[in-house]
Amino acid sequence: MKATIYDVAKKAGVSIATVSKVINNTGNMRESTRQRVIEIMKEMNYRPNMAASALTGKGTKTLGLLIPDISNPFFSEMARTIEDRAHELGMSVIICSTDENDEKEKKYVELLRDKNVDGFIVGASFKDKRVLQSLIKDHIPLVLLTHDDVSLDITRVSIDDFKGGYEATSHLLAQGHRNIAIIAEHAYSSNIRITGYKEAHNIYGDTCKEENILRTFASIENGRSCFNQLFNRTNPSPPTAIFACNDQLAIGVIQGAKEKGIDVPVDLSVIGFDNTILATTTVPGLTTISQPISEMGERTVDLLVEEIKRGESLKERVVFTPELIIRGTTSKVNKNNKWKQNIYLENG
Repeated sequence: MKATIYDVAKKAGVSIATVSKVINNTGNMRESTRQRVIEIMKEMNYRPNMAASALTGKGTKTLGLLIPDISNPFFSEMARTIEDRAHELGMSVIICSTDENDEKEKKYVELLRDKNVDGFIVGASFKDKRVLQSLIKDHIPLVLLTHDDVSLDITRVSIDDFKGGYEATSHLLAQGHRNIAIIAEHAYSSNIRITGYKEAHNIYGDTCKEENILRTFASIENGRSCFNQLFNRTNPSPPTAIFACNDQLAIGVIQGAKEKGIDVPVDLSVIGFDNTILATTTVPGLTTISQPISEMGERTVDLLVEEIKRGESLKERVVFTPELIIRGTTSKVNKNNKWKQNIYLENG
């Protein structure tokens, strides 16, 4: 039979209240008493009923994390950081991957609410804003992480996407590139990065080509597909540089270039965004815009835990600064590579 709090108290020779204090790490007692209770709980394999604790207002020491795609290295690395930080604070994390599907979003939020999680972290886009609004209405602690809905007046942690887009494009322009394409996502963050991309062109007195601005969903395959769209028979002047709004897309571009015999970075410079593990797996290494993933994840958890303790939203806006990481996929424009492009165009 499963051990109860009453069984633990009886065997330890203490009150139920004392066992509860040990479980919640509260109250004053002798350290020897605390250790004895802990040892007996281990011996009896006793597990506190967190759902019951939630009903008494003590919380479950559990956080809910909703992200669009756990297979995306940015979100998987972020999830790991959040889980590690929560563990340091004595909390657990339930991770749900929504695939940006509104039915999944609603289902997972309901599931997490049924499990009485103490608070939510919602990463990136969320299709059904009414679901988030219901959490806010019910005063459930909530922090948005790199989220695209700026209309919600709640705590959020993000990166300076404008600066990231500006720095990436400026780096390429400084290398002499004047025909620069950008592959963006269908996301608010990409809209801001495109604005930075355009501003960098303005500063350099250069004009953006609208046909050089592509949008897709984050995946290596989509990066390769966009590369093929830019380098095809109908494009007499393919770009000499491509800025991809995440590392997955950048890797797809590099793979596409390799398949067509285009040398990176001699004939084509490529820069990504995020600085995930993918950026160090290419040869040469991927030049990219780094997001401080660890710092962002830890700060998100800290803010959410603070809101849980206070019982109200802090409504803070934390914006981290991106950093250009130069590796081997960008170089000065090669003005003598036109013949290679012509060969490519002839061969399709």
